[in-house]
Amino acid sequence: MVGCALGPARLWYTTGFGILNEVYYPRADLPQIRDLGFIIADGKGFWVEIKRLNNYKVRLPAFGVPAIEIVHEHECFTLRLRIAADPARDVVLIEVALEGESGLRPYALLAPHLGGSGNDNVAGIGSHHGRKVLWAKQGPFALALATVNAKQIDAWGASSVGYVGASDGWQDFARNGALTWNFDEAGPGNVALIGELPQKATLALAFGTSRRSAATLAFSSLCQPFQQIWDLNVVQWRDWSTKLSLPMGLPAELQDELLISAMMLRVHQDKTYPGAMVASLSIPWGNAHDDVGGYHLVWPRDLVESAGGLLALGACDEVRDILCYLIATQHAEGNWSQNQWLGGKPFWNVQQLDETAFPVLLAAALAERNELNGVEVGNMVRRALTFIVCHGPATEQDRWEEDAGVNAFTLAVCISALVCGVEWLDEPQRSFVLDLADYWNAHIEDWTAVRDTALAHTCGVDSYYIRIAPVVDLSNNGSLKYVLPLKNRACDPGLTADEQIGTDFLQLVRLGLRDAHDVLVVDSLKVVDHQLKVETSSGDAWHRYTGDGYGEHDDGSPFDGVGRGRAWPMLGGERGMYELVAGKDPLPYLQAMAVMAGPAGMLPEQVWDAEPIAQRGLFSGRPSGSAMPLVWAHAEFIKLARSRELKTPCDRPAAVWKRYQGRQPTIKRAIWMLRFPITLLPVGQELRICLPGPAQVHYGVNGWNGITDIETIDSGLGLYAADLPTAQLQAGQSIDFTFYWNTLQRWEGCDFHIEIVSAVT
Repeated sequence: MVGCALGPARLWYTTGFGILNEVYYPRADLPQIRDLGFIIADGKGFWVEIKRLNNYKVRLPAFGVPAIEIVHEHECFTLRLRIAADPARDVVLIEVALEGESGLRPYALLAPHLGGSGNDNVAGIGSHHGRKVLWAKQGPFALALATVNAKQIDAWGASSVGYVGASDGWQDFARNGALTWNFDEAGPGNVALIGELPQKATLALAFGTSRRSAATLAFSSLCQPFQQIWDLNVVQWRDWSTKLSLPMGLPAELQDELLISAMMLRVHQDKTYPGAMVASLSIPWGNAHDDVGGYHLVWPRDLVESAGGLLALGACDEVRDILCYLIATQHAEGNWSQNQWLGGKPFWNVQQLDETAFPVLLAAALAERNELNGVEVGNMVRRALTFIVCHGPATEQDRWEEDAGVNAFTLAVCISALVCGVEWLDEPQRSFVLDLADYWNAHIEDWTAVRDTALAHTCGVDSYYIRIAPVVDLSNNGSLKYVLPLKNRACDPGLTADEQIGTDFLQLVRLGLRDAHDVLVVDSLKVVDHQLKVETSSGDAWHRYTGDGYGEHDDGSPFDGVGRGRAWPMLGGERGMYELVAGKDPLPYLQAMAVMAGPAGMLPEQVWDAEPIAQRGLFSGRPSGSAMPLVWAHAEFIKLARSRELKTPCDRPAAVWKRYQGRQPTIKRAIWMLRFPITLLPVGQELRICLPGPAQVHYGVNGWNGITDIETIDSGLGLYAADLPTAQLQAGQSIDFTFYWNTLQRWEGCDFHIEIVSAVT
């Protein structure tokens, strides 16, 4: 589970293996501990570490309320934990109740990772106005762990602090069967604290800028009965959910999952930077490594996809905050970082073109609903479109952050952004952008589909969409057999592009660029199901693409830079959206997603899709060790549920559907760019030369006959264009051209040649 309170407190917590895992403070991208677990021992040699017991049940007080009860069962005892965040303070509270033999005691075991690292932490045992407190500090951060018994009296027993793997409390139990060490301070380094508790107690883990300030918060929070904090969480979260517009007409268990999914979208929002949302508060395979890792960063794509889930719930105020955050973090060139810390500092820096297009779609979605409420988006949209125009249609990385080339998902999002964005443009920019959108749309199949391949013959189809087309293979405009190997995390990096299949083309149908019954779409689905579909105990699921290597190894060991990609529940939601457009009820896809959720209802990034490996906790159709929750998956669940109610995709842009209605457009103009040249021009089309600076185009027909010069015109979007009157030329003729750069005062230094053909095949 992941949770936070709805008050001003700037703290988020996570649980896993039945204990408290990372706690984030004061922002949702800063984990401050690795975990806070428990050892149950009798002081005479018997001891059990709770997180390794792996026999527990999880309960919530109500669906959509991120307070959590965890009950651990052992033949000698029952340990009941209730965890809730203080709405008013940066404190997470844990109520501890141990039932069993009188000699048994719980021991709290805390691993600080202040500043997001296990290095350079200092920890110790101290006093705060006469009350015992366990503390740690590193740089500008500090924590305090305090406890009281049922009478709110300081309840710590024996305690110690040490270096992880050498002198920490776990090592003491492992070597001596009891807590025998009583070290008062350790560090700087990777340290851990341990303290003995009575059988019933309340723990307060507090954070501040000093150990004193953290301790003050901890003891302030402990002055209140735990039940009061618990009940306050229930009331506040229920009040929040009642203001939402939840999709109707679903079975009860799916209504429950809707509440959990809505809660997930709210929990992952930051409070220092309203509108910022991390992709997940989890750290994939975090039990296998000890670094900051994880998905607690902002990906613009995930952020807009998650905003779509909030928009489907009617949470327009929160969506406007997201749009404002995106406007504030847009780069001067018009793009966004691949991902970033909440304050806007880039983390990775490769360009994924869909991440520049998605914010435009979000602005358009709010405008469609008359919910911009005065937020000025024109400048943001113009800069984003300029970046797309100047860098598309190929992307440095696809949405899975791997290969460069032309990808159907990225292309669909970019074309849709161009069409939606013209609302904020004037002429001649509007016509220029729409011409480009139509040209890209008309060539989607030329660039991303193949025919007459071995895989096509195996699946009994004529042609299909591939995952991504390397740019070097696109210069002839045709449907080529792509033979280049692609650099990804594939299990078999020798796969050629025409052998790699993905589900990305479904975005063409979802956004309204192609019809669900288009033969190429239907045939591509046959190939997808042949290559990527798996049957699990929870229902059908799909891999991302052929040869994906992002997931556990075959033996179940964690992903360590290589592995084998597993099935993604989110892709089931995308398939369900396609089936809806095709006229079918997507209910089975919603049901499968819900069954694939973890014990507390969180949707994982991936589920295990092979034979069970019980000793590793891997079971068919159940969460793997990947990210959980994946916020995007919860947003997809919500959007599919809303779309089922509306009987159309809730995130389909109206402007895109109005222009294309699922049909490939007929174009009258081909577009040539330096980074994306064409060598064939169909009869009857004009030729537009687009250059990144002002220039004079020098051209002739049929071997430089009838030489003419024409000046480019500033499009206002980063490109300068010249239209050549080629519509009257016949098949077999040709155009030769070069250009003189006006600003640089030099010729390009090479000639370009285009053949006129009856059709491009």
